[in-house]
Amino acid sequence: MYMKIKRLLDIFLSLIGLLILSPIFLILILAIKFDSKGPVLFKQKRVGINKTHFNILKFRTMNITTPKDTPTHLLENPEQYITKMGKFLRKTSLDELPQIWNIFVGQMSIIGPRPALWNQYSLIEERDKYGANDVPPGLTGWAQINGRDELPIEVKARLDGVYIEKIGFWMDAKCFFKTIISVVKSDGVVEGETRKNEIASSRENITK
Repeated sequence: MYMKIKRLLDIFLSLIGLLILSPIFLILILAIKFDSKGPVLFKQKRVGINKTHFNILKFRTMNITTPKDTPTHLLENPEQYITKMGKFLRKTSLDELPQIWNIFVGQMSIIGPRPALWNQYSLIEERDKYGANDVPPGLTGWAQINGRDELPIEVKARLDGVYIEKIGFWMDAKCFFKTIISVVKSDGVVEGETRKNEIASSRENITK
C-alpha cells in the first residue's frame, strides 16, 4: 500500500520541482554550455527496479575525454576531468537535478537505494541479499546519508538493506531531511580512490 502512495508522492513532488526549478535549470544549462564543450546532460546506464536498465540524467560535470562507465571515486586523478562548472555542481549536488525527470517518469523514486552502474556487478549481487534491487532506485537514500562514496560495497548494500527493512513514510522523511543536511555540509563526497580505513565509523551507523 505504501509503495502506491510513495509513487503518487514522487509524481506530485517531482512535477512541482520541475516547475519551480525551471529558472535554475535554464541558468545552469547556459553556464555549462559557456564553460566547456559537450552536451549539457550526461546520460549513464544504471540499474533500476528488478535489475532493469535505464539512463540516469545528470548535468555534465566532466569533460568529454573522461573514461566512460567508471565511478568518479575510482579514477586515479579525477580532478583533471572535472570542469570548473562541474566542481560547483558537484559540491552543491546540483548536478543531480535532472534526475527529477527520472523520478517523474517512474524510473526512480525520491528516496531509495542509489542506482548502481550497469557494470557494478559486485554491488548488484550484494544488494540481492537484501532485496535492494527489487524497489525503485532513489535520488537519495539511507546509504547516502551514512557515507556516500566513502562506503565499501558490503556496507553500502547492508545500509540499503536497512532501508528495505524499515521502508515507510517516516523512513523516507528521515532520509529526505538528513540528505538536505548532508548536501549543505558536503558529507561523504570522495573525488579520488576510496580509502579503506575511512569506513569504521560508517559501520556503527548501519542499524541506527
